Amino acid sequence: MSKRAVLEVIALDVEDAVAAQAGGADRLELVTDMAADGLTPATATVTAIRAAVDIPVRVMLRLADGFAAGAVERLAAAAGEMREAGAEEFVLGFLDADGQVDLAAVERVAAELEGCRWTFHRAIDHAADRDALRKQLADFPGLDTYLTAGSARGVDAGLPVLCAEAARRGEPGYGQQLLVGGGLRLEHVPGLRDAGVDAFHIGGAARPDGWSGPVSAEAVRRWRGVLGS
Repeated sequence: MSKRAVLEVIALDVEDAVAAQAGGADRLELVTDMAADGLTPATATVTAIRAAVDIPVRVMLRLADGFAAGAVERLAAAAGEMREAGAEEFVLGFLDADGQVDLAAVERVAAELEGCRWTFHRAIDHAADRDALRKQLADFPGLDTYLTAGSARGVDAGLPVLCAEAARRGEPGYGQQLLVGGGLRLEHVPGLRDAGVDAFHIGGAARPDGWSGPVSAEAVRRWRGVLGS
């Protein structure tokens, strides 16, 4: 095992955020409505969480289930509101009907971020061509992370892709950090670490009672221990 890996935890509210930080999370992904796989939270939640914890918070920019951008001007307005509420890092990702990156939507929303750091989320796992998407976004301002399971079906199915992409780090389109999440379990970690993956994202794994219950600091601490402290 090499250096300490990054651990990002999904938070829905202040209680989650405080527990995740107490357990040793390095960063939060802030969303609402996990029934729709995570949508843009309320600005009040952003403000409250920023006041409650001092680890970085990445805020989801997504208005509806699926990977279409939908109302792009509404998304851009939401990005502006989140920034006014104190958000400094973001999560986004849009595909068109053919499964190509929706470059116009990404460009419009990212323009509101003015160079803030952001993650392209698991839309990449639903893309028609992952490699083409990465190359199109290779030098995109602020994009420093891909959240991916390697497959739309989750990490179990995506392990070969994740290991192959980790091996390409530094190639054009592969300079961003690989943040692995989506059905991630502790037993996946040693093999992914051996492949060079150094960032991990958990949601349900941090919640012993499922999405109806809060983040458990103890569950986060268990992951922190496996990933190194």
